[in-house]
Amino acid sequence: MLSLTAQKAIEAYGGVELWENGKFIEAEVSVRGLAFTLKRRPFFKQAKLKMEIDRPYSILTPIGKNKGISGIIDGQDVKLENENNEIVAERKNARQYFPFGRRLLWWDDLDMAYFANYAFWNYFTLPRLLLNEEIEWTEKSEGFLMAKFPETIPTHNEIQEFHFDKETGRLIQHNYTAEIISGLAKAANVVIEHSKNDDFLFTSLRRVTPRTKKGKALKKPILIEIKVHKYRLINQ
Repeated sequence: MLSLTAQKAIEAYGGVELWENGKFIEAEVSVRGLAFTLKRRPFFKQAKLKMEIDRPYSILTPIGKNKGISGIIDGQDVKLENENNEIVAERKNARQYFPFGRRLLWWDDLDMAYFANYAFWNYFTLPRLLLNEEIEWTEKSEGFLMAKFPETIPTHNEIQEFHFDKETGRLIQHNYTAEIISGLAKAANVVIEHSKNDDFLFTSLRRVTPRTKKGKALKKPILIEIKVHKYRLINQ
């Protein structure tokens, strides 16, 4: 049974019917931040995303400097495809390679394809995640949900916190540890802005910074900033 916080959040972002009927999400994003610089990665500038809502499958174009190469996640596997949909590289069970070896210093396109796609899939399919029976949701207090993710879902770490506005149901802050970067990468993903499309809300600006032991977001450094230029749900 959905908690009152979950019910309010789902309603805030369009309602159960909208998210149960939705099949795909298409979005356009720009992303920058220290996390990219530390891993020697180019920023995303109006990159295009298409993902399935009901399972972790997402395509991000371009994934790196080559504008014609897409990074794709399918469960725990990743691959790169060219403009002709030909596979040019792939890596099974990508998570096992993090965060050790050269990945402490730099990431290749497959590494970024894994990280960016699973992160976007987690962020952009909320509130559909609240209806996912594989995730164990616990209402710790009004507006505060704790999620326990199964190993079948690629995500930052097993236990995560979601803070919603008690009145509106809108997401305020998402706390997690980006384990593929480091077990010390305890982050606060703060929603700065919401926008509306087709009469439903979506988060249009987020900033990720380190957080304190009490869960408060620090102002700096900005590890990742996500600007969503376009966002829409597709039913077929």
